[in-house]
Amino acid sequence: MATKMLIDATHAEETRVVVVDGNKVEEFDFETVNKRQLAGNIYLAKVTRVEPSLQAAFVDYGGNRHGFLAFSEIHPDYYQIPVADRQALLAEERAYAEEMDAEESGGRSRRKPRGAARPAARAQGDDATLKSDDIPGMAVLDLDGDADEAGAHDGDHDTDHDGGANDNGAEADEPYVAADHASDTDDEIESVADEDVAEEIRQPRKPRPRRYKIQEVVKVRQIMLVQVVKEERGNKGAALTTYLSLAGRYCVLMPNTARGGGISRKITNVADRKKLKEIAGEIEVPEGAGLIIRTAGSQRTKTEIKRDYEYLMRLWEQIRDLTLRSIAPAPIYEEGDLIKRTIRDLYSKDIEEVLVEGEAGYRAARDFMKMIMPSHAKNVKHYHEGLPLFARFQVESYLAAMFNPVVQLKSGGYIVIGVTEALVAIDVNSGRATKEGSIEETALKTNLEAAEEVARQLRLRDLAGLIVIDFIDMEERRNNASVEKRLKDKLKTDRARIQVGRISGFGLLEMSRQRLRPGMLEATTAPCSHCHGTGIIRSDDSLALMVLRQLEEEGTRKRSREVLLRAPVAVVNFLINQKREHLAGIEARYGLSVRIEADPTLVSPDFVIEKFKTATRVVPEAQSQVVSVNALRMPEVEEDEDIVEEIEDEDEDTGEARDEAREAVAEEAAQAGGGSGEGEPGKKKKRRRRRRR
Repeated sequence: MATKMLIDATHAEETRVVVVDGNKVEEFDFETVNKRQLAGNIYLAKVTRVEPSLQAAFVDYGGNRHGFLAFSEIHPDYYQIPVADRQALLAEERAYAEEMDAEESGGRSRRKPRGAARPAARAQGDDATLKSDDIPGMAVLDLDGDADEAGAHDGDHDTDHDGGANDNGAEADEPYVAADHASDTDDEIESVADEDVAEEIRQPRKPRPRRYKIQEVVKVRQIMLVQVVKEERGNKGAALTTYLSLAGRYCVLMPNTARGGGISRKITNVADRKKLKEIAGEIEVPEGAGLIIRTAGSQRTKTEIKRDYEYLMRLWEQIRDLTLRSIAPAPIYEEGDLIKRTIRDLYSKDIEEVLVEGEAGYRAARDFMKMIMPSHAKNVKHYHEGLPLFARFQVESYLAAMFNPVVQLKSGGYIVIGVTEALVAIDVNSGRATKEGSIEETALKTNLEAAEEVARQLRLRDLAGLIVIDFIDMEERRNNASVEKRLKDKLKTDRARIQVGRISGFGLLEMSRQRLRPGMLEATTAPCSHCHGTGIIRSDDSLALMVLRQLEEEGTRKRSREVLLRAPVAVVNFLINQKREHLAGIEARYGLSVRIEADPTLVSPDFVIEKFKTATRVVPEAQSQVVSVNALRMPEVEEDEDIVEEIEDEDEDTGEARDEAREAVAEEAAQAGGGSGEGEPGKKKKRRRRRRR
């Protein structure tokens, strides 16, 4: 069926883009005016703090929080060291990079050290000799009076900033993340996905042998040109780098990376690599800059690749000129709005047309297409019919269903997606799928269909991090292998880096997925003000009992004469109808006036208890009976108790014993009424019967 790209730019506050294959949504992305993407933007920044314990610097680039700049992300030309030392350091880096390339070409292990980041395409080509003044516009301004020229680096780029170690073995930056290196350490975990945009733009940099610490070579108030590689999330600031990368449609320009003629590692066809190597060799890349041909350029001609390179060079000239005229902190370059990024990364020869709703969006899409692919500009069309674009292709209902954790399958089964703090859990259920001849066949068919839907939902919802899929249990191992193969095949078209394991004995499959952008739910939803994001609230009777306990606790404190309870209607009804006697008991025991009001605006578990020092309705506090005892009579009481016990043990006639006990009590009462002075005569008149031994 026809594949189309639909762009809804009707509202300036939100832009949405989908790629549909017939009526099935294959790709979805959106951007709001309040949450624009920062990754890829370039800023002129100022160092505000150097942290030796982290071997990193915090810089002010104009964002909400100061950015995090790891020492491994700082180019040596920014070091405040003598020129001779800087040149020696660059020479060491070039020699180390050549050694690593030789090892890789020799077929040796490509496993990276613990501090390195994810595997990606490395530039294949000869290293060029670099001087610090080769690239204009990269000057490092020191307010103390020294100006260092900035140039290019010889290593590769890193998306996670895990940084290498210095000479004394101290590791910097962020802790080791096992999920990022699972495919390197476990043979059963496979790395899939056809193209990883972030990896092609910023490749992992080898840990360079260095003998400096950040506090020795980087100073506060130093000016740097930085690029955002990780968005701000929660309380974490953006992660930055000084190694710049400009991504085009078919190639990536690295203006301060002294490598050229690189081919993406994901291009595995020998003939394509040879052809692209020749094309890259014919392109005149300035000394000190680097160029990598992306996966999207594998089937393109020399003219198309060269046009894309020339566009990136013009863009770099504009960035350089604006940098020289700016005062830090200042924005220098924005990666581009959603329309431009989508056309650059998602548009392919398989897409027949691009329909844009909205005049401004149509002009932006057409102009950008003319710039990077003039022959395809005719495919960009303005949609201006009465029926909205997404409704015309039945996309709105599909997008609305993305907020539902349950996704129905055609066979009658369904999957449930649960996002937690630690991981994303996906449960596969057979539901009404009972058409097959046996349980094993039903489980296999449902799992195969669920594998396809899971791969689609991961892209659409941009679910990232550790993902665990609970497939329906199957007895035969070959069926598990079929499900694993189907899932991996569908994930190969994903632009994020994905590592997939195997189905375990518990029927669980573990995988990890790189985060490309904020997830749909994260960007378009807010935590519930009532359940606080948990998804559940307390029942009415449970909340009513909790309210009663708090009222009683307030009564025991004796600090208030009246309390006013405002609670949801259902909770108040339960208290009045089911717990009226308990409320009256609280008032009687503590003399506390309890007023209850039903508030329709409140929703469980919300309630309010207001306390007052004075009461509008006086409730007398219950008086407890006071028992007075004469201390002089305490020994008599103890003696009389002994007498009664002896009588009960010895007498066989219980009736006679009770009569004697009554007489003794009557005599004691008469003596108590006559005054304390008659206590001794009363003692002599008592009848005592002791047990015979």
